[in-house]
Amino acid sequence: MERQRPLPSTKSSKSVQITERYISGGDSKEMLVKIYEPIRREDQKLPAFLWIHGGGYVLGHPSSDDVLCECFVKAANCVVISPDYRLAPEHPFPAAIEDCYAALVWITSSAEEMNIDLSRIAIGGASAGGGLTAALALMARDKGGPAICFQMPLYPMIDDRNVTPSSHEITHQTVWNRANNLAAWKMYLGEHAHEDISPYAAPSRAKSLASLPPVYTCVGQLDPFRDETIDYVARLAQAGIDVEFQLYPGCYHGFEHVVPDAEISQRARNGYLDALARAFKR
Repeated sequence: MERQRPLPSTKSSKSVQITERYISGGDSKEMLVKIYEPIRREDQKLPAFLWIHGGGYVLGHPSSDDVLCECFVKAANCVVISPDYRLAPEHPFPAAIEDCYAALVWITSSAEEMNIDLSRIAIGGASAGGGLTAALALMARDKGGPAICFQMPLYPMIDDRNVTPSSHEITHQTVWNRANNLAAWKMYLGEHAHEDISPYAAPSRAKSLASLPPVYTCVGQLDPFRDETIDYVARLAQAGIDVEFQLYPGCYHGFEHVVPDAEISQRARNGYLDALARAFKR
């Protein structure tokens, strides 16, 4: 699919090795995963970070986040695994979350081969990837594993209802806005749109957030996901979950990628890179 085509690759890092493998996805068919790890790797078990790309559940490819995943490797001295999960509308819910869960299970089953520390497996993603991160944490909790030590759902797409003030505020055509969001949710939910929506599709609908891993998240003030993120953060704190949160004034959806050299973008990126590194040192 044209919308799934990866961006042209940038110069490869001198310190991070990127490999591609195919594993069994949620439908038992082959799924691409990209693996990022230090080139000079001593014989020590490293933490693993499952990174889930964004794209409104309908766009994207792991290669779009090559540079970011290299940054995670260098900041946290970890192995990053990013799955090419199935996209809507061809593959509506639950295809994407089933693929992400399959990737998480694969990481744990391959821990010895990949020299991964099973006690330090984290998950993260931005936008729809953040929504899948939150959903995956709920699913792993409910299934009794695999164990996750930390989750990082950045400005996550987690509420299909689109009833918050921020979901109505953001209508400008040059950013992710209400119209985009309504269309994406419709494609992702497909025939499920008129049913009771699963929290594995829209994590804001989860009745309980107890017993989840610690969380780091952030969102821009001009992001349609502002209010659903703030509400989720409050509910996590009320459930006794350790949660760290940053709200960035004057910033729209995905701002740190659109204007990467801006001071506030660098602050946001450094914030979540540091959060991941700290999580693995706990």
